[in-house]
Amino acid sequence: MSDLSLYRKYRPTTFKDVLGQDHVVKVLEGALKEKHPAHAYLFIGSRGTGKTSVARILARELGASERDIYEMDAASNTGVDNIRQLREEAFVMPFESPRKVYIIDEVHMLSKGAFNAFLKILEEPPSHVVFILATTELEKVPETIQSRCQVFTFKKPTQKVLVEMVTRVAKAEGFSLEPAAAELISLLADGSFRDAHGTLQKILASSSDKKVSVEEAVLVTGAPRLELVEKVIMDLSEGKSDGALQAIGEATKANADMNVFAMLLLQRLRVLLMLRYSPEFGKELASDLADTDRAFLEALAKDTKSKINSETLRKFILASIEIPRSPVPQLPLELAIMELAQS
Repeated sequence: MSDLSLYRKYRPTTFKDVLGQDHVVKVLEGALKEKHPAHAYLFIGSRGTGKTSVARILARELGASERDIYEMDAASNTGVDNIRQLREEAFVMPFESPRKVYIIDEVHMLSKGAFNAFLKILEEPPSHVVFILATTELEKVPETIQSRCQVFTFKKPTQKVLVEMVTRVAKAEGFSLEPAAAELISLLADGSFRDAHGTLQKILASSSDKKVSVEEAVLVTGAPRLELVEKVIMDLSEGKSDGALQAIGEATKANADMNVFAMLLLQRLRVLLMLRYSPEFGKELASDLADTDRAFLEALAKDTKSKINSETLRKFILASIEIPRSPVPQLPLELAIMELAQS
């Protein structure tokens, strides 16, 4: 494998490479086609959703060469002096392009004084300058800045998109990835392309035979064994608590992350209930799971005696919220199991 991180190696370089942000790409491509680009853009969205990658693509599509694209991290350039220097440089003509593009990441980190200084050039920018601002915290960006930009919201990629991406990247690196392993990686990524690439890289680096099984993925990521998650679901379906509590105990002894255990449990409970109440949508959700997992949940969904219902899902949602605050990480899950067994 190359020393280059997978996230950098497989970063999209054209609009057609961008995944999961069609609503952004279509508008930007339309504006470029009509030759009506804005002088300032504001990209908002959670980490790892592709804001900076799309900013770089847009800069190139605007005709700026590498010498005329300037990237600035506002987290380490927060002051008025930094923005004053930017303003002075912005008025200088581009080296070799029709436009200069400034990409300012984490723009919400600018100080109040810096925002005030930036507002002056944002109101009347030189005709050859385009600003692309990116932030994960829109509420910290003043309304005066927002109102002078075209605002685009980047969505978290769906699990299906992440599964397709990590499977494709693994194949490009010469590895095969079990569907259940791809599903686990996408779930752990929590809607971040960057995190999915990072997790995949760790797993590929530890693989000796180019064939990545879900067991390898579990071992590397510290995720709980999936059979323990299924044991909890089976006992919940039968209205029992003993085996489910033992499964939580086994996962704890194996140092499994209880947050991940809760995520896997919630995902499967949701799929099970959707298969029962909305079969077509349930099948769509289940398509990301391994065949054995899907068959297990489909059988439980048809079981008229199953005690799993919407209250089961609600209990574990509350438990997942409590896990980070609990002095004993597994305790919220244990309490949810006990309460459901008593109901």
